[in-house]
Amino acid sequence: MIETIGRKTIEGIENLGRFSRFVARTFGAMAQCLFKPRTYPLIWAQMYTIGVQSVPVVMATGAFVGMILAIQTYGQLASMGLEERLGVLINIAVVKELGPVLAAVMLAGRVGGALTAELGTMNVTEQIAAVQSMGTNPIRYLVAPRVLACLLLTPLLIIYADLLGILGGYLISVWQLKINAGAYWNYSAIGVERWDVCTGILKGFFFGGAIALISCYKGFTCREGAQGVGEACTEAFVGCFISILALNYIFAVVLDAVYKSFWPIRPLL
Repeated sequence: MIETIGRKTIEGIENLGRFSRFVARTFGAMAQCLFKPRTYPLIWAQMYTIGVQSVPVVMATGAFVGMILAIQTYGQLASMGLEERLGVLINIAVVKELGPVLAAVMLAGRVGGALTAELGTMNVTEQIAAVQSMGTNPIRYLVAPRVLACLLLTPLLIIYADLLGILGGYLISVWQLKINAGAYWNYSAIGVERWDVCTGILKGFFFGGAIALISCYKGFTCREGAQGVGEACTEAFVGCFISILALNYIFAVVLDAVYKSFWPIRPLL
């Protein structure tokens, strides 16, 4: 048993070292891509695949999050006579926590799985080796455009998810639950601060980077055969999901401390 634990620990450290080296090479390649206009078409293509084609999934996720929050929290607030404050609860939860996290999880499933499967298939069929044999850096040609696209578009997709979540909560609150629309927006404007919105958007950069780096790494290092590609896709999604939750916890602790150091008291509703 001790031998097994030691072997697993050594393997984990080795994998962490390989991943760290992969990340360092990727950031170096990204810096080169930004100053070479001939790589821009590769980035545009990945932005379309990662961003535009993910809009329906993000739209449905954000809208249903807002609607479900309205339904689930109305009863508790109405029992205390605070149903007009429902917009504050919905909008803060959407823009600060649920919108960024759930949108990132959906992107991890759709984008992360696609990146891993695509690069894993290229690795299995030796296309990556062929690119390298032609004198082209595969990290710069295959990985850097995908990571850049995720870094740039994940915050925009989170903004879109937040917007749909706010509209979904508004429609259910005002049309179905008959809450006064003016009070709904007035209390929301008082309770939701610019800090809350910027916090959710800032998370998008880190979530997008984690999704792209983990997925591309798993695709580059997958085992041979269809089973290896399938296992890599599963490992990529699990790794992305855990990373999103861990990063969200770190952001919650750090940003909460930063906020309290500058604004110790939130506005009263």
